[in-house]
Amino acid sequence: MRALRNWSVRHASALWRLYRHLAARAPALHGVVRSVGAARVERLLAPVERQLKGAFFDCRMCGDCRLSSTGMACPMGCGKQMRNGPCGGVRADGGCEVHPEMRCVWLDATEGDLRIDPKHTPTWTQRVPALDWRLQGRSTWLQAITVSRRAEPEPGPGSPASAAPAAAAQEAVSALERACRAWHAQRRFIVTVEIAPPDSPDPQPLIERARRFHGLVDAINITDGAGANCHMSSVAAASVLTAAGIEPVCQVGCRDRNRIAVQGDVLGAAALGVRNVLCLTGDDVSQGDHPQAKPVFDLDAVNLLHILRGMRDEARYASGRPLEQAPRLFLGATANPFVAPFAERVANLERKIDAGARFIQTQFCFDLGLLEDFMRAVRARGLHERAAVIVGVGTLPSAKALRWMADHVPGVRVPEAVTERIAAAADPRAEGVRVAVETIHALRRIEGVAGVHLMGHRNEATLARIIVDAGLRTPRVETEIA
Repeated sequence: MRALRNWSVRHASALWRLYRHLAARAPALHGVVRSVGAARVERLLAPVERQLKGAFFDCRMCGDCRLSSTGMACPMGCGKQMRNGPCGGVRADGGCEVHPEMRCVWLDATEGDLRIDPKHTPTWTQRVPALDWRLQGRSTWLQAITVSRRAEPEPGPGSPASAAPAAAAQEAVSALERACRAWHAQRRFIVTVEIAPPDSPDPQPLIERARRFHGLVDAINITDGAGANCHMSSVAAASVLTAAGIEPVCQVGCRDRNRIAVQGDVLGAAALGVRNVLCLTGDDVSQGDHPQAKPVFDLDAVNLLHILRGMRDEARYASGRPLEQAPRLFLGATANPFVAPFAERVANLERKIDAGARFIQTQFCFDLGLLEDFMRAVRARGLHERAAVIVGVGTLPSAKALRWMADHVPGVRVPEAVTERIAAAADPRAEGVRVAVETIHALRRIEGVAGVHLMGHRNEATLARIIVDAGLRTPRVETEIA
C-alpha cells in the first residue's frame, strides 16, 4: 500500500494531467448515467473506486476528493483529517503527530506538488471547505459526471481580500485588536502571555495568577485542553477573566467539538463579553491524560476561522440559518515556522489570514534562523501587513526539561546549542531567562514581527520577569514580580 502511494506521489505530474483530461470529458457520460440510473451506477463505481484509489492514494472515500489539488496525496490520511495544510505537530523525522510510524501526508502532498509544478507554486493555495460527512463512502467519479463541484458547502463571507478593509473600517472590539492596530500604525510591540485554566471550579486562583501580569501584557491566552489534558474550559476561564476586567484570548480547538458545538461555545463566550478567539486544530489525544478519548476533528483551523468569520460578518451559522445578532469577535490563529514542510507553512498561514485571522501566535521560538526564513517569506507575500505575527517565547528550568520538550512535544524544535548552553550554566534557570530575553531582543529586530507571546506552564513569576528584563513593559506599582 505504502509503495503504491509513494509511486503515486512520484508520478503526480502525469496523474494530475490524466485527471484533468478525464475530468473534462466526464460530463459527456451524463446521459448514460441518467438512462441507467445514478443509484445503479453508484453501486458499480463506489467499490471499484474504493479499491483503486485506496491502493494508489490511501483514499478514505470522503466523498469530496481533492487529490488533484494536494499533490496526489489524500489529505484524509492525516491523523487529524487536516484538509488545508499540515498541523503544527509534524515530528522531526517527518512522522505524523498522531501516528508516528506514518510519514506526514502533507510532506507527501508537498513532494507531489513539486512534481506537478517544479517552480514550487502550491496547487493547494485555495481553502478546501469543511467536509460534508453525508458524502462519505460515495463515488466522486459519479459526482464528476453528474454534478459540478460546489465552491463552498456553507454560506460565508465573500472574497478574502474584502475582509481586511471592512474590518479596518469598524471600531476595534477588544484591547488586543487595538494593540494590533497600534502595531500596524506605529509599530508598538505587542505582548501576550499564556496561562492554563485551573483544575478547580474556584475562579479566584486563576484571577490572582492573571493579575500578576497587570500592566505587562496586552492580553492573556487561556489554553483549551493543551496537550490533550483536561482543565476548566477555555470559554469559562476567559469569561471569568473578562468579568474581572482582564483581557483574555479564548482558545478554541477542533479536537473536541464538531461544528455545532464550536459555534455554540463561541456564541456563548461572546455573550459573556469574550472578544478574542484563537482558532486551533488541537493536539493528539494519545499524549494527554485521557488517551482513551475519541477525537472529533470535524473541522480544521482554517475552516473554523471561516465559519466564525461568517457568524461575525454575515450573522449566519455555517448552516446558513441567520443569527439574531452577530457576535463581535477578533479572530486569530497559530503558525509553526519550525517544522517541515517549511515552504508550505507560509501558504497555510495565508489561508488562515484569508479565512479571517488578524493575529497569529507561533510555537516556541528557539531557532532564530528558521524564524527569519519564515518571516522573509511572510513579508514577500505581505502577510505581516494583514495580520499581526506574535512569536512564541518561553523558558524551562533546566536542560533536561528542554530535552524532554523537544523529544516529547511534536512541533517544538530546540537547537542543541541552546540546550548545551543552559546545561553548562551554574544557574540553569537564570540562564534560561537570559536566553529568552536575548531571543526577544533579536525578534524586535526582525521586520514584520509584531510582538511576543510568553509561554511557560505554571511559571507566571518568571514570565513576568522576562517581560520586564527585556524592556517590553514597565511594571506598575501594584504588579508583584517575585
